[in-house]
Amino acid sequence: MDYLARFPVPFAVLGVVTDGVALTSIDFLPLGTPALAPQDEISRQVCAQLQAYLDDPSFRFDLPLAPHGTVFQTRVWQALRQIPGGSTQNYGELAKRLGSAPRAVGQACGANPIPVVIPCHRVLAKSGLGGFMNSSGGEPLAIKRWLLQHERCPHP
Repeated sequence: MDYLARFPVPFAVLGVVTDGVALTSIDFLPLGTPALAPQDEISRQVCAQLQAYLDDPSFRFDLPLAPHGTVFQTRVWQALRQIPGGSTQNYGELAKRLGSAPRAVGQACGANPIPVVIPCHRVLAKSGLGGFMNSSGGEPLAIKRWLLQHERCPHP
């Protein structure tokens, strides 16, 4: 993957990918992955806004985004951006709002190419944390817990 920045955060190193005009994806890379200064204007903005989020969990991202996904996934990702920091929704609530099924919403959350900025971590299971990054345990859930604690979101 050709990252245009690698931004260290407390739980990972974020690999930033842009198309030169908008943010297209963020990957979670292992801690200890070498940092890479932003290589273009968009990746510079992404890193500056990620730092602002780390400094203030109520920070609202305002970046040009170009995630690649299906029409349904795009609808879910747009809905995720409407969940304010410090709050959560469950998959069922979000599915009802979108006229869909909880499992389909969960799959779209798992396919989110721009985590943190598109806050899929704010979606929980009806009784529990739910999954994160298509995983139901391990390091991905530790990252989800970190993000929720950072935002002071209520979570199981």
